[in-house]
Amino acid sequence: MSLAWVTWTNPVAVWWTFLLAVSALNIALLLGLHRSYRNKVFGGTRVFAIEPLALLCAVYVFGCAFRSVLPRADVQRICLFDTWLSSVLIGRSVATVAELCFALQWAIVLRELAKITHSDTAKNIANLVVPLIALAECCSWYAVISTNFLGNVLENSLWTATFALIAIALLRLALNFRGPARFAITAAAAGSAGYVLFMCGVDVPMYFARWQAQLADGTHYLGLFSGLHDLATRWIVTHAIARWHHEIPWMSLYFSVAVWMSLLLGGFGLIRHLVPRYRVGRPIVRATRRPVPVAIRSS
Repeated sequence: MSLAWVTWTNPVAVWWTFLLAVSALNIALLLGLHRSYRNKVFGGTRVFAIEPLALLCAVYVFGCAFRSVLPRADVQRICLFDTWLSSVLIGRSVATVAELCFALQWAIVLRELAKITHSDTAKNIANLVVPLIALAECCSWYAVISTNFLGNVLENSLWTATFALIAIALLRLALNFRGPARFAITAAAAGSAGYVLFMCGVDVPMYFARWQAQLADGTHYLGLFSGLHDLATRWIVTHAIARWHHEIPWMSLYFSVAVWMSLLLGGFGLIRHLVPRYRVGRPIVRATRRPVPVAIRSS
């Protein structure tokens, strides 16, 4: 793989360098999370990083790191390196597994918080997260196989709807907590709302415009078998900013902010036992080092 195109005068090279730096940071943070789980002790039992949230996070972090090293735009079949690892078949498969793990993280955390607060709203939304994202993945595969951007419109609309529901669940849950727990949940709700605004204002309109352009041009879509063969064997290497400038905003946020959210969700297992003390209606138990007097009865 030639790196002759990697110069500071090439905006795509600068962007790719940013992706590499962020991926290295994300892996370092993941290793720190693993160390925290490894050193955590509950009831005298050392907890290795088999916590589901941590494992799901690891899949997402490494999946995004792989896609950062070898970025590609699936429907257009463009990539940065001429290697079979750049095929859409591999990239989309990695993305599917990683994104389902991310969805599972959200479902687990929402369900845990719903149990603590006895919130049916949060519980019902938690049960919807994975099915909605699984449906979004099906739409994505339809898009990359057929090269029809309508699949991307549906995929990203489902992601948008899912995070709108997550924001609603988080706002509902925030009312049942106080102190740091309320702040953290409210911040997560604000982040989810920001994601929804980005998707509604940038991502979904971009794919909708591409779909409309295909309709206007009378684009011929691929069938199932021809599409599978095409996505497994065809990739177009380009380092031109004109081909990448629409992909850079969402990929940059996806491989940074989204991964950081996954890491935060992965760390929930470390503080799960502390969360109930901040539930509204329960006194906050504060640790103290002062000796506690104990009455001694004389026989």
